[in-house]
Amino acid sequence: VPRVSSSCGFFVLRSTAISGLAAINGLAAISVICDALFCLCFPPLVGSVCCSYAGHHTNCREYCQAIFRTDSSPGPSQFKAVESYCASVSPQLIHCVNNYTQSYPMRNSTDSLYCCDRAEDYACQTACKRILMSMKTELEIVDGLIESCKTMPLPQDPLWQCFLESSRSVHPGVTLHPPPSTGLDGAKLHCCSKANTSICRDLCTKLYSSSWGNTQSWQEFDRFCEYNPVEVSMLTCLADVREPCQLGCRNLTYCTNFNNRPTELFRSCNAQSDQGAMNDMKLWEKGTIKMPFINIPVLDIKKCQPEMWKAIACSLQIKPCHSKSRGSIICKSDCVEILNKCGDLSKFPEGHMAESICELLSPTDDLETCIPLDTYVRPSTLGNIVDDVTHPCNPNPCAANQLCEVNRKGCQAGEPCLPYFCIQGCKLGEASDFIVRQGTLIQVPSSAGDVGCYKICTCGQSGLLENCMELHCVDLQKSCIVGGERKGHGKPFKIGCNVCSCFAGNLICSTRQCLNEYNSDDEHDITGLPCNCADQFVPVCGQNGRTYPSICIARCVGLQDNQFEFGSCISKDPCNPNPCLKNQRCIPKPQVCLTSFEKFGCNQYECVPRQFNCDDQLREPVCDTDNIEYSSPCVLHQKGKSVSYKGPCQSFCKSVDLVCGHNGETYSNVCAAYSDRVAIDYKGPCQAVGVLSDYSYQGECASVTCPRLAATGYKSVTPPGACCSLYAAILRVLYDKEKLDTFAKITNKRPITVLEILQKIRLHVSVPQCDVFGYFSIESEIVILITPVDQNPKPLQIEACNKEAEKIESLINSDSPALASHVPLSALIAAQAEVSRKMSSSCSLVMQAQCTFFWSLVLTFTATICNT
Repeated sequence: VPRVSSSCGFFVLRSTAISGLAAINGLAAISVICDALFCLCFPPLVGSVCCSYAGHHTNCREYCQAIFRTDSSPGPSQFKAVESYCASVSPQLIHCVNNYTQSYPMRNSTDSLYCCDRAEDYACQTACKRILMSMKTELEIVDGLIESCKTMPLPQDPLWQCFLESSRSVHPGVTLHPPPSTGLDGAKLHCCSKANTSICRDLCTKLYSSSWGNTQSWQEFDRFCEYNPVEVSMLTCLADVREPCQLGCRNLTYCTNFNNRPTELFRSCNAQSDQGAMNDMKLWEKGTIKMPFINIPVLDIKKCQPEMWKAIACSLQIKPCHSKSRGSIICKSDCVEILNKCGDLSKFPEGHMAESICELLSPTDDLETCIPLDTYVRPSTLGNIVDDVTHPCNPNPCAANQLCEVNRKGCQAGEPCLPYFCIQGCKLGEASDFIVRQGTLIQVPSSAGDVGCYKICTCGQSGLLENCMELHCVDLQKSCIVGGERKGHGKPFKIGCNVCSCFAGNLICSTRQCLNEYNSDDEHDITGLPCNCADQFVPVCGQNGRTYPSICIARCVGLQDNQFEFGSCISKDPCNPNPCLKNQRCIPKPQVCLTSFEKFGCNQYECVPRQFNCDDQLREPVCDTDNIEYSSPCVLHQKGKSVSYKGPCQSFCKSVDLVCGHNGETYSNVCAAYSDRVAIDYKGPCQAVGVLSDYSYQGECASVTCPRLAATGYKSVTPPGACCSLYAAILRVLYDKEKLDTFAKITNKRPITVLEILQKIRLHVSVPQCDVFGYFSIESEIVILITPVDQNPKPLQIEACNKEAEKIESLINSDSPALASHVPLSALIAAQAEVSRKMSSSCSLVMQAQCTFFWSLVLTFTATICNT
């Protein structure tokens, strides 16, 4: 009926669809909905009956009529006003209005949020949650859903079916969903602590805690915070949750210049954003660009710089993001140029010129914080070589309640083989899009949103966070005084050559040896090792499971003489003498612990029951010392065999071929090192301490033969403590030991290891052509290597690994929920990346090879002279 509102049309359609939902809603729901039809579709008729009871009392009648207007939705204030003005005038009127309000109930915002995930369209999912967050009445919600999702309410539509079913919950006798214990969006609530102004912190907390803000709160947030350059940390954090930066962009039909870019980061490379850019252009062609705080009149953009305008529209929708800032604004110089050329200057708001408008929109020209448009005015030059790098989880192939992970395990014969896994997960709140892996520990802010207050929860089999435990609140306002200067919480800085961070008032720094600490005429008096220890390799094994090159270095990092013993850790047999009970089997389990071994131990073995049943064990292949593969460590140990390495048996690891890992351990073969997530420095047993910090003297490394690197046009890098360079991106990471100890304390006093950190970081690397290795350095940093999988990597693969490392560096330094929600990754507080840089065109590959050979001769000759 043309005169009936869209909401009424919805209810008419809904009544006709009820037969298809009878099994879900029951006959009671049919009567409830049908009773509501008359009131909702013909409110003036109901109003004439109810409001007639007001008689000659004008105020009462006016407030009564406001309830039944067809062009507005009734709100709580109107209901209260009717009761206030009419209770003493006419009890009959109040009774009549109450009958109407019962058939037109106020909705609890959280009741139907889970239904939004049933929508197939991502834009509809997002709009649905925004509508349920800000609108309270059924009319508003239904109108909003029909308009935003562009679909009519049919029973076969999963979103509408769920939404219709949930409407029962506003009637007596139906249990409502309990409010989530983590806030309605724990990931976004984490971002509220990054607000620089109290008003934005309060609004953010109000919007994402257990009590959603109303429409006014959202409008205020948009007005005061959403475009406020002072709030860039909070806004970037929210963007990381909503649309994390991901490598790769392809398959766009409108923003085609953004295609074929596998090593660039984007927030929203998808069909919806592609269509959104086209729609923006159509709106701008009408002569005005409407912003929340200013309208910008423009000339005919179909004639004036159309390609530049298209690049702007696509950039704002597709959102390229730099790894350092991850912001999504265009550069100020581009903004000024386009508005000077194509802005309708005569119609600019009073007092504004192109420069002043761009100061509001794009206050910076820093290429690390803005998007240069000239990149996207032209197509990518990569062409067909983009296939060298793939992105199995972008776009996301999994369901809304699942997490996409890259398949690095391969596939069994006869099984379908996909490049990704869809893992069941949990959302951090009922209105959250942020998914975490089932079975993992998660850190979320307290539901009240108090800054610095967190709880640890488990992602349970039910798909909900459970078993939550409160942590002690930390004072994020505490600062550190360094050299008379105040350093705020969470901001990395340098003291000498060391990277430091102030965490809740505690100063945490790396322990690199800075050359300027020594005043010596002879630079060979400076070894570059911690405490300027002698360049000797006489390894000792610390109780933390880490092999140190010498007693001096072990003492330098704080170990007492009774906390280490001679020999490398991997050479020890932790099961001799047998520490386990008679009915248990002792199994070696080498590990390097980051938690206090005095409090939580760091056993290099585990005791398992001899009669343990292996039937329920997940498939986790292992290879024994005879190169025979078993389906799990349990099966192998029941057979009385010894583990050579974790993972399927590899033909090239059959024989004992000793290799030295970056952690200073000698492994029996490459596979044994890789199973510990340790990359290889060189062949043969470990015999030297490699290059550290910025000091280039290689000492005993001169006698090491390094693997030959393929020519790629990229400069190789040398990991801390290694002798040989490789193509990789290196992350040197600081961590908060106290926080790790706290996590260990609440997780059955189990130590947290380097391997655990590496395995979790590995899940955040989205390109299968790159893998993660690492170790605990003698400078007390976690070193993470993101390396190409291929032995002779292609340039695009090296670049992809660089970008993955820079992305993770940025997430750690900004305390982004993408990492900080995960235990124990939330204890990582500062990171510094070094990547394999592209060499300038003036240095040819031939020259590079010649220079490398020349300097190796110089170093060998210098070492010989010095030894003599």
